[in-house]
Amino acid sequence: MRTPAIVVGDAHPELARDIAAIADAELIPAGVSAFADGETRVRIDADVRGRDLYIVQPTSPPVSERLMTLALIADAARAADAARVSAFIPYFGYARQDTRNAPGEPRSAQIAARILGGAGVERVVVLELHSPALESAFEMPATHLRADEPMLTAIRRWGIGDLVIVSPDAGGLKRAQRYAAALSAPLAVVVKTRPRADVAVPLHVLGEVRGRACLIVDDMASTGRTIGGAAQALHDAGAREVRAAFIHAVMAPGALEHIQAAGVRNIVTTDSVRAARDPRVETVPVAGLFAKALATLGGVAVSTGR
Repeated sequence: MRTPAIVVGDAHPELARDIAAIADAELIPAGVSAFADGETRVRIDADVRGRDLYIVQPTSPPVSERLMTLALIADAARAADAARVSAFIPYFGYARQDTRNAPGEPRSAQIAARILGGAGVERVVVLELHSPALESAFEMPATHLRADEPMLTAIRRWGIGDLVIVSPDAGGLKRAQRYAAALSAPLAVVVKTRPRADVAVPLHVLGEVRGRACLIVDDMASTGRTIGGAAQALHDAGAREVRAAFIHAVMAPGALEHIQAAGVRNIVTTDSVRAARDPRVETVPVAGLFAKALATLGGVAVSTGR
């Protein structure tokens, strides 16, 4: 019988340990180091022959470096004669670049997916892709997890009776609709334009928000401009208060300050990427989601005590 094991990448070792603890799986470290010129070096010293391996590695900043390290770990696992290599990717970088917006642009998300396939990854488990349609970019089987359960649990604890769920743009409308349905709350959307990458200009709010508590729901916060702009538009439309919930906290320096400067009162996110704890942000764990996926794929028991 092939015993599954968690391989610890360098991007988020704490999450790998949490998944292994819940799934009661063995942890196998991947030695990741670098040559003097910055070239990444990977080595798996454990005996993994005939075993199913699950590499935990979000491709969070520095995105290209994390992606390359994941690919190298996968290739090292195959070279060590692992039976099957799967990748648990809590945050998949390059997901925003899944279409060509102009001639001469690459479809970077598809390229990143092909890199993993070429390195020997046979299955991927990803959390909250920027676009669910991106699943088709993976040539190998892909499992797309949603963070609705832990996020909604945190939101319900706030006990807000007049909550309005807000999508900061049309692209995130389906996620906002799920949250609105689960919370029996009305829905609003902020209409915006993007004059250039990483810049969003809100135009106006569709939906009634005056005098209400608004919760902006998005997949990620990078610069904080999208959430900050949406928050400002909501305040201008008469919202009583504004809160924010986003899945991936891939925040650049100053992003949190930008969000708070726009009058966002409470923030909740997940630990899909490794980030310094901040008392201004509530963080909910996602290890249980991946442990359940491991139980489904690898046939291991999931601890009920976590």
